[in-house]
Amino acid sequence: MKKLLVGFIVATTFVSAEGYTQGDRILDMQKMAQAMQDIQSGFFYNNIDIIRAGTKSLKETIIKIRPIDEEVNNKDIYEKWLQNDLKMTNKIQKKIRKKAEVLEERFSDGDAVQALQVYSKIAGQCLKCHVRLRKW
Repeated sequence: MKKLLVGFIVATTFVSAEGYTQGDRILDMQKMAQAMQDIQSGFFYNNIDIIRAGTKSLKETIIKIRPIDEEVNNKDIYEKWLQNDLKMTNKIQKKIRKKAEVLEERFSDGDAVQALQVYSKIAGQCLKCHVRLRKW
């Protein structure tokens, strides 16, 4: 009986599980925008705790960003080739995570000017993705 119940739960989970959708991506982008605003507020209030919360949220959310299921399951080889952006996305994700750590470290060491410059570089990486991948 227990095996049947566990099997039913597992089957239900797989049937109801959806992949990464455009809506998911939009929510993640909104979370990252809020994290960047939190970091900026931390600068204005000179508060390391706000910056830590913002960088934590940014690092946790950036790793979720990936191609949506429509892009992954696209059968048109030419379109798939044009949208071969996974490598670039992974590179940007890695840079943002690393720079968020550096930002937090610099600010906690008392070097707000350097931390602000790193913040600017993170914003530049965000813009790079939006210009090249999102065709802004």
